[in-house]
Amino acid sequence: MKIQLMLRGVRLREARMQAQKCETNFKWLTCAGILCCLIWNGCAQQGGSDCIKANAKSCGECIQAGPNCGWCKKTDFLQEGEPTSARCDDLAALKSKGCPMEDIENPRGSKQVLENREVTNRKKGAAEKLKPEAITQIQPQKLSLHLRVGEPQTFSLKFKRAEDYPIDLYYLMDLSYSMKDDLENVKSLGTALMLEMEKITSDFRIGFGSFVEKTVMPYISTTPAKLRNPCTGDQNCTSPFSYKNVLSLTSEGNKFNELVGKQHISGNLDSPEGGFDAIMQVAVCGEQIGWRNVTRLLVFSTDAGFHFAGDGKLGGIVLPNDGKCHLENNVYTMSHYYDYPSIAHLVQKLSENNIQTIFAVTEEFQAVYKELKNLIPKSAVGTLSSNSSNVIQLIIDAYNSLSSEVILENTKLPKGVTISYKSFCKNGVNDTQEDGRKCSNISIGDEVRFEINITANECPKKEQNETIKIKPLGFTEEVEINLQFICECQCQSEGEPNSPACHAGNGTFECGACRCNEGRIGRLCECSTDEVNSEDMDAYCRRENSTEICSNNGECICGQCVCKKRENTNEVYSGKYCECDNFNCDRSNGLICGGNGICKCRVCECFPNFTGSACDCSLDTTPCMASNGQICNGRGTCECGTCNCTDPKFQGPTCEMCQTCLGVCAEHKDCVQCRAFDKGEKKETCSQECMHFNMTRVESRDKLPQPGQPDPLSHCKEKDVDDCWFYFTYSVNSNGEANVHVVETPECPSGPDIIPIVAGVVAGIVLIGLALLLIWKLLMIIHDRREFAKFEKEKMNAKWDTVSQEAFLCIKAAVPEEK
Repeated sequence: MKIQLMLRGVRLREARMQAQKCETNFKWLTCAGILCCLIWNGCAQQGGSDCIKANAKSCGECIQAGPNCGWCKKTDFLQEGEPTSARCDDLAALKSKGCPMEDIENPRGSKQVLENREVTNRKKGAAEKLKPEAITQIQPQKLSLHLRVGEPQTFSLKFKRAEDYPIDLYYLMDLSYSMKDDLENVKSLGTALMLEMEKITSDFRIGFGSFVEKTVMPYISTTPAKLRNPCTGDQNCTSPFSYKNVLSLTSEGNKFNELVGKQHISGNLDSPEGGFDAIMQVAVCGEQIGWRNVTRLLVFSTDAGFHFAGDGKLGGIVLPNDGKCHLENNVYTMSHYYDYPSIAHLVQKLSENNIQTIFAVTEEFQAVYKELKNLIPKSAVGTLSSNSSNVIQLIIDAYNSLSSEVILENTKLPKGVTISYKSFCKNGVNDTQEDGRKCSNISIGDEVRFEINITANECPKKEQNETIKIKPLGFTEEVEINLQFICECQCQSEGEPNSPACHAGNGTFECGACRCNEGRIGRLCECSTDEVNSEDMDAYCRRENSTEICSNNGECICGQCVCKKRENTNEVYSGKYCECDNFNCDRSNGLICGGNGICKCRVCECFPNFTGSACDCSLDTTPCMASNGQICNGRGTCECGTCNCTDPKFQGPTCEMCQTCLGVCAEHKDCVQCRAFDKGEKKETCSQECMHFNMTRVESRDKLPQPGQPDPLSHCKEKDVDDCWFYFTYSVNSNGEANVHVVETPECPSGPDIIPIVAGVVAGIVLIGLALLLIWKLLMIIHDRREFAKFEKEKMNAKWDTVSQEAFLCIKAAVPEEK
């Protein structure tokens, strides 16, 4: 018994803890719901805040405040006391204030594709030979965007590597003395490289240039002998030079071998070389080098480091490199005049001229040039053997590496314009931000896509159109984008300058309002700026018998009250003297006018079917309608959507519950029986007649709802058709819903149990028989014992008789017989 009580106590505690947990979860959910509502309202208010806080005086200023701002051009839209800037608000707010959609100026951005040639599909070796300019690898080629401030415009850019695309390769070689053995191997490079490149393209051209160092001290020796032959001993070296274009780009490999074979090594004094001067001239001297609008490769071969901007001061050269071409007779003539270019300057020129650089350097300088590679987009580094014997394979590998990656870049953006990229590469690889500009591991014929967003965050001061370009690094093709900014409304072009509606022509009447001329202010431009602070005008801003100007809720401008704005932009002061507002009305459930009306001048104007100072009284009688069709069951009055029961015996939402009345249990007995146990008189019509309540099954009578809950409750005990008792409760909640809780197992009277009875009778008979047998046996034992005792006694008696006879005979023998 104690154990059962302990277990029951544990269950009660667990149930209580579970209830507390559910209550806690409910509270959390309620708080979360309220928080979400607050956040949502805050966001909604913030949207309007951006528009109203802009304090826009014209439609153009309004649409620049944000993408969700609109301007109402309806002439009579403003209430008395509202400033012109109140015409600017988010679209939902304008509609709620009564501005028709056709009177709301809300221009939207757009895009228009102007040139959209399909990317080229052709195979290597095809009979059709296209000119480089006829090959298309990027789509579209030209488009126009109309940008509204804050509203992004998105378009897709497609890139596809064309097969058999022409290549121009320029080999720029260090001819200082340490590269002597390398020159021998490069002399046969032309034809050998031609054969290898034929596997990639049928249109290949090659050129050659060389460099040493600036021709001033301390980079070279300027003694006459050293200028003629900078090498020591009997070595025959050519005079020092900065950069020399030996062979412009050509498709004749033999000519490359011939001209390169005539080159001689030169020499200089310091270890770093003047290669940056040479790279700059190769990049900017397009006509002399012979670059075409195709893939441009620059192979830079050296076994030393490099000089860069600032190093020229050692030779007295202080003028920065001008980034222009200075080749005369294919020789750079201004090396003694201009300093070395900076790395950033080189990056700019290489990018402008779509040149991809391959640094072929020895193992010793790999680390240096790999760092340089990280600064120069679309560049690669290869390890050059000591004698340049692997240069062909190095070029092939570097070209494959460069061409397998596409990186988009754009020209300088106008002020206030931002751009973002999202890439859709091979194998489902997508990226955003900086990685969204590029795709890697692209093979010939692969197609990739980029999604580009362009957003204007402000309008340009001169409102002129701008053009930007987007192109893949290392390619000559580009996308031209014309940007047109939406900074004015359509209705502004229809404005009437010096309109009579603006106080005798003191402003332009446009978009439903006056835009005042300089020196004039007021809604109708009726005042000059000199009159604003006049005390005489303040009298027009005071209510009768009041000293407060604009009710302390606004400013007096031109004799008219301009009401101040609240931090919450949904709260507005209005009225001639700013005496009205829409937020100081009575509240219900924490809502102004109970959410069932509009606050106008501190008085609630209720929606239909609502009344009361806070619109919290509903005139709808539907919630008071009883099941018999009567309002409050004919036993009460419907007040604000709730029954006030006049009969004290009745209660509930519709005055239908009567705790002391008979019949509640009997009325619902048959329906509960048919729904809970599928039997009874209404079994056949249960689904039609008995679905007016919610039913819940419980395990036992202890689990039924108990008195004390808010809803009126009736406990019922009824007999079913099988003469079994079943228990249920009936209640009606505040929403008028009937709820029934029924014990799932009826209590039936138990009948006679035959087997125990028969077993008892049989057992009784057997026991009685056994008892009789035992009694008989006991009696027989007693009888036998008596008979045995009798026998023993008789036997003893018989023994005495024998002893007496023997004694007589002995005595007789002892006494002599008398004669």
